[in-house]
Amino acid sequence: MQTVDWVPEGVDLDRPNAARVYDYYLGGAHNFAVDRQLGDEAIAHWPELPMIMRANRAFLRRAVQYLAGSGIRQFLDLGSGIPTAGNVHEVARAVDPSCTVAYVDRDPIAVAHGTALLKGVPGVVAIQADLRDPAAVLAHPDVRATIDPDQPLAVLMVAVLHFVSDEDDPARIVAAYRDASAPGSALAICHSTQGERGDRAAEHRQFYTRTATPMTMRSRAQVAALLDGYDLVEPGLVYMAAWRPEEGLPARPEVYPGLAAVGHTSR
Repeated sequence: MQTVDWVPEGVDLDRPNAARVYDYYLGGAHNFAVDRQLGDEAIAHWPELPMIMRANRAFLRRAVQYLAGSGIRQFLDLGSGIPTAGNVHEVARAVDPSCTVAYVDRDPIAVAHGTALLKGVPGVVAIQADLRDPAAVLAHPDVRATIDPDQPLAVLMVAVLHFVSDEDDPARIVAAYRDASAPGSALAICHSTQGERGDRAAEHRQFYTRTATPMTMRSRAQVAALLDGYDLVEPGLVYMAAWRPEEGLPARPEVYPGLAAVGHTSR
């Protein structure tokens, strides 16, 4: 067992963690040998993985910029992961400093680092909770102090729903957050799919069976079904690199196998 003084008590350091592996892909420092081992094995089979993860992060930034630009001033980032550069509150507050953000993750390490990062930052909180229990997330006192239920809310589910199994009914979860949000609210989603390399995708799913959160890749039709009740903004549900790219459409956006969309509630 590793001994690391910044790790919250009770965290299992002998089993890879999806949030920490993602942090490793992004070049972060909040990961352990067991996470880097899994990440290196995955990269050996799919060398583009770090590039894909950075593209996912870039989509999050563009989506938040759009949502803040559309007038939404509060954000609920579900499965926020370990803090890294370009966090949601930084991007949103570059548009309007009044934006508030609640980061939610069930990983105690992600929350511990989020809490430390946000110390002294008003209107931004990080809580440990499970997004699969929307009622508990929305009732958390820190969320209630940060999010006004009577005002439009942007719910961010970026690179997280593929860690929700079919048995947990992701459509029900998305609908619960939608129904609890005020008129004019929105959803940003990015969900892993096979893309053009089904062989690599299958191997990637297999790696994540070693974590506490196995991966469930879904088809375009399955991801589209999660967006019921939302009016999608252009360009609709597309590969993440093709969602309003800043430097022009990539020649082959399917190389980045995550489906992304942003939509506003239709009620």
